[in-house]
Formats: sequence, structure tokens, C-alpha cells
Amino acid sequence: MAKKSWIARERKRKRMVEKYATRRAALKAAGDWEGLQRLPRDASPVRMRNRCALTGRSRGYLRKFGLCRIAFRDMARAGIIPGIRKSSW
Repeated sequence: MAKKSWIARERKRKRMVEKYATRRAALKAAGDWEGLQRLPRDASPVRMRNRCALTGRSRGYLRKFGLCRIAFRDMARAGIIPGIRKSSW
């Protein structure tokens, strides 16, 4: 499990990106680079990090499921994720 502060920081960044999205798009379209630099750093979507929905782990993230590899494996083995099952041949 990731630290609570890291998870909270990511949530805060996500809210900030959503808040400034239209303003950033307008400034980019106008070519106002100084105006873009005056916005908060965390308003840039590049600074966001994908995290597992269950554990908050940032590494081994699977976009399609929104989970880290470890949580995905546990849930797949338990049969919780529809359409996924352990392979055998």
C-alpha cells in the first residue's frame, strides 16, 4: 500500500488538472506561453501519475484495468475480473 500522502497528492493534482484544463487549452491555442507559465505546476497533466485503484501503487500499472500487476493478479485468480482467467495449456 502506498503512503496516504502520495495518494492524496495525486488526487489533488487530478482536481487541479481538471480545474485548469479549459484555461490551459485557451492559452495554448493563443500561444501565450508566459500565461501558461503563470499557472500552477500541478495544473499540467504531465505531472499526474497513474496509481492502482486499490493499493495506490504507481509501478506495474495496467491502464485497461486501473490496477497494479499484483492487485490484478489477485483479483484475476479469485475470478473477480470478468473475462479474465488463468491460462493453462
